[in-house]
Amino acid sequence: MATGESVDRTMWTSLLHSGVLGTFLRLPYVEPDTAALKEVEAGAAIYGIPFDATNISRSGANYGPRGIREVSCQFLTYNAMYDFDLVDALAPVDCGDCDVVLANAEATFANAQRDIGAIIDAGALPVTLGGDHSITIPAVRAVRERVADPGLVLVDTHLDTAPDVGGELLNHCCPITRAVDAGFDPEKIALVAISGWMNPRTEIEYCREKGITVIWLEEIWEKTGGGPAVKVQAPGPITLAAALELANGHRVITDPGAMRDLTASLAEGVAVHSAQVARRLSTTVVVQFDEPLLATALAGRLTGVTSMSPVH
Repeated sequence: MATGESVDRTMWTSLLHSGVLGTFLRLPYVEPDTAALKEVEAGAAIYGIPFDATNISRSGANYGPRGIREVSCQFLTYNAMYDFDLVDALAPVDCGDCDVVLANAEATFANAQRDIGAIIDAGALPVTLGGDHSITIPAVRAVRERVADPGLVLVDTHLDTAPDVGGELLNHCCPITRAVDAGFDPEKIALVAISGWMNPRTEIEYCREKGITVIWLEEIWEKTGGGPAVKVQAPGPITLAAALELANGHRVITDPGAMRDLTASLAEGVAVHSAQVARRLSTTVVVQFDEPLLATALAGRLTGVTSMSPVH
């Protein structure tokens, strides 16, 4: 390389998934220690909390921090549309994961609260990766210890305002309730995209009693619109008929009556689905039918039940 030649740090140089992986976006690793973070002048810090022991359904979120870090190698810190680089703006680092105490939410959250507090004390923005929604509890506690009158916005389909779950206070259904207990002003809490069908009466009554703002998902569907068209894709009638078989083993495409019925059913189904999408999103829907088997069908290269009965 010639002397003085500029180097584009964001440019690809090799396989994205090769080399030493592990941190988010390949950022430098720094311990969640205030002095260490100040020394590198970190403006933001990634912090994983791989904990889902309070989950009432579909466990597995403890793999979240590792999965997010692994897939992050496919992305850059640079956004070409905005000509913006996270590294230049924030000098972000990765502080690794919380020291999880197995089956012990209280001890695990104490560790997380300590580490998130250290990040905040260093003047860095903590970006936490979970984990079930109970990981919000140590985060809001750390914030409230340091901020006099913070606000809170939750984007979720669930209210997360359960007083407890079976007597357990540190549950993933309770983070907003625990935020209020920590000193957050309920009138400065907004819950966005909440689903009417996924929340019990106790939780919505808590919101009404405390004055928490709830913006329903159904309201967003109704009030948003005028955006770009949405594309709906489906297999075309030729491809679908070539791929499906009748009871006798022959392809649907070999039977004119079955072909006609399949095409009519496909058209009706796509029309209904497109109308539902258009209603929910208040926007135009464009339908795209894909025909990957069209050329094969037109060329007569589809195989039949036996080699003696090709499809023409």
